[in-house]
Amino acid sequence: MPLGVPRQNHRSAFKIVQTPPMTIFLHESFVGNTFRQIFTDGRPLPKLSETEPAWLGYSVGHWEGDIFVVESIGFRDRGWLSANMAYPNSDALKVTERWRRVDFGHLEETVTIDDPKAYLKPWTNKIILTLQADTEILDSYCDNQLIMSAHYSMGPPPVEPPSPPPPAK
Repeated sequence: MPLGVPRQNHRSAFKIVQTPPMTIFLHESFVGNTFRQIFTDGRPLPKLSETEPAWLGYSVGHWEGDIFVVESIGFRDRGWLSANMAYPNSDALKVTERWRRVDFGHLEETVTIDDPKAYLKPWTNKIILTLQADTEILDSYCDNQLIMSAHYSMGPPPVEPPSPPPPAK
């Protein structure tokens, strides 16, 4: 199964292709190469009832200064935000990503997960991605994943910041 959003962004190499009407993420992964379309032509998010459920959802994006804001809905039920920590998602999931280039070699992604069927309240994580210069996305499918595993070695993920204390009553 595809990894889903935002997990897909942190488990495999990807490229970002920008055009006026859409931004495309090309992902290399163990289950086969996948793509994600983010419509940037000014359209709003559709109603959930108007989307066909998808592993990577339906995404629209816009710029707020130097921050690329992406909102996604229309996910398939029973996906996983993290397989290691067993964070599931439902078909009510809404993901808001805020992408910002920190410097030449780093991209900051701030992700807000809002899934009222799976979690009591929305929560946010910030992840720093490192540029993998002079690399190409490789053809990869389940039949050769052991051979490809060396290509996926990216080191441990960054430490998650502690959650703020609950508000005083």
